[in-house]
Amino acid sequence: MIPRYTRPEMARIWTDQRKFETWLEIELMACEALAELGEISREAVQEIKEKSKFDIRRIDEIEKVTKHDVLAFLTNVGEAIGPLSKYLHYGLTSSDILDTSLALLLKEASEIILQDIHRLLDVLKKKAFEYKETLMIGRTHGIHAEPTTFGLKMALWYDEMKRNLTRMERAKDAVSVGKISGAVGTFAHIRPFVEEYVCKRLGLKPAPISTQIVQRDHHAEFFTTLAIIASSIEKFAVELRHLQRTEVLEAEEFFSKGQKGSSAMPHKRNPVSAENLTGLARLIRSYSIASLENIPLWHERDISHSSVERVIAPDATILIDYMLDRLTSLIQNLIVYPETMKVNLERMGGLIFSEAILLLLTRKGLAREEAYAVVQRNAMRVWEKGEDFKSLLSQDEGIQRLLTRQELDGVFDLRSHLKHVDDIFRRVFGGP
Repeated sequence: MIPRYTRPEMARIWTDQRKFETWLEIELMACEALAELGEISREAVQEIKEKSKFDIRRIDEIEKVTKHDVLAFLTNVGEAIGPLSKYLHYGLTSSDILDTSLALLLKEASEIILQDIHRLLDVLKKKAFEYKETLMIGRTHGIHAEPTTFGLKMALWYDEMKRNLTRMERAKDAVSVGKISGAVGTFAHIRPFVEEYVCKRLGLKPAPISTQIVQRDHHAEFFTTLAIIASSIEKFAVELRHLQRTEVLEAEEFFSKGQKGSSAMPHKRNPVSAENLTGLARLIRSYSIASLENIPLWHERDISHSSVERVIAPDATILIDYMLDRLTSLIQNLIVYPETMKVNLERMGGLIFSEAILLLLTRKGLAREEAYAVVQRNAMRVWEKGEDFKSLLSQDEGIQRLLTRQELDGVFDLRSHLKHVDDIFRRVFGGP
């Protein structure tokens, strides 16, 4: 992944240094397990651990000849250890190291992503309560529908991210699976105890059964989870982009001092963060498709998945980390315009109260179809000629016969749309 989208903490996980550290850690733990079984002396293991080291440049040199990264690594470590290196990688296959290492790295990445989600949840909750009763128009099909609040919009996003938190916790668990079971997973040359020992030490679960590899449905679950999270982020970003449109302008990304919106038009303040997130979500979703295609492999294993994972594992985790952080900053610094929301609420001349008047008329005895026709007839005059809905209704003889002026006034009360906001917030956030 390019540096532009890479945050330092996540970047460290996907360095060659960290990769080889995990490889060495797994190899040494396997030696420890063999010592526990009495197959290697504890003194030998101690000497192996003291002498073991690697040099990335030397590994690269060897790999140019071997065309095999794990063997190049083992050769380099063996150069440092000497004769006792014969115990290194004993009874193991490359995928024992590669898959267990990948599980460990994805687990570490998951922990960062979970922290990111928690930070975003904190910001969303704060905004939800801040704008709990800030009325704005709710839109369906992009058209004015009925009043809602900006706080409810934030609460909805909070609730969705809570589900994403649960999904991510499951994904972390799903991918935290290692294997130390040999060439086709039969433990032909290594005892199951070694796998159990290594995985326990690393905080992983041993795969109940493997081929040469951990089965890729584990990884597909992980990457599809990232895709769902990315799609939620895009959903929020698209909404903010709509709200920032000039004709709407109910909310706006923070525009810092000295920031430029356009090379040609000095007046521009564009929703660049939200647009950036929208684009990056497409990448994450594409990675999930690649992970699904990794599930069917030939027989006990081929390497068609390997090249894919070398790209998508670092890129997807780096990107989702970046996206969550950028969205958190976007929402934290979001500029909200309640007055514009009020103006937009009034833009349609009171049509947003059409359902309320419809229901009141039915309660007064009109059949629903008749009531609908009466309300729609007046509503279309407002839609087409820009008249005032309440005034038209007050002049409609059919309505005059059924409703008092006071009853009609009661329909056009914005506050009525707030009466269950507290109930919704209790559902989302808990509390009395």
